[in-house]
Amino acid sequence: FNNGKFDEGNYEKDKKAFIAKYNQKGFRDAYISKDSMYRVSDKRISFDLHINEGKIYYFRNINWVGNSKYTTKDLSNILSIKKGDVYNQSQLDEKLYMNPNGNDVSSLYMDDGYLFFNISPVETMTSGDSIDLEMRIYEGEQAIINKVSVVGNTKTNDHVVMREIRTRPFATRIIAIRIF
Repeated sequence: FNNGKFDEGNYEKDKKAFIAKYNQKGFRDAYISKDSMYRVSDKRISFDLHINEGKIYYFRNINWVGNSKYTTKDLSNILSIKKGDVYNQSQLDEKLYMNPNGNDVSSLYMDDGYLFFNISPVETMTSGDSIDLEMRIYEGEQAIINKVSVVGNTKTNDHVVMREIRTRPFATRIIAIRIF
């Protein structure tokens, strides 16, 4: 906390961010039961937040369903959440979909051409302070590139641009095999 100018418009957003921090520490039931704001002096405002933390939750069993391209062990290694780790929804989301470094389950599939891939984490059981998850995967068909066209290029020869593309169209691979 620091001294600053109070912006009433951000107050509700800040309260949600405050609870999100609790959620990251395993307190997934945390909520603000009561809050109040009062003036201490002409230049100071004080806040009282009454927070009901609930209990800390932990990951227990994580099962993978629908995966055929990658093994359960491979997917669990990328997820890197172990039994007994503190339940953290934002960490789970990052390891499934949104890791800025691309080290997540969705990137693994999509980088291999599974553009229609989908994963849904479902809580199958909550017992005491432990949560079981089932990762339901739809892999879909692997997409292939059929044709690549270069349009609007005026400075470089098209064959130079095509040479620099890392992914080759499927049809080009077949033609290249036939020629050689």
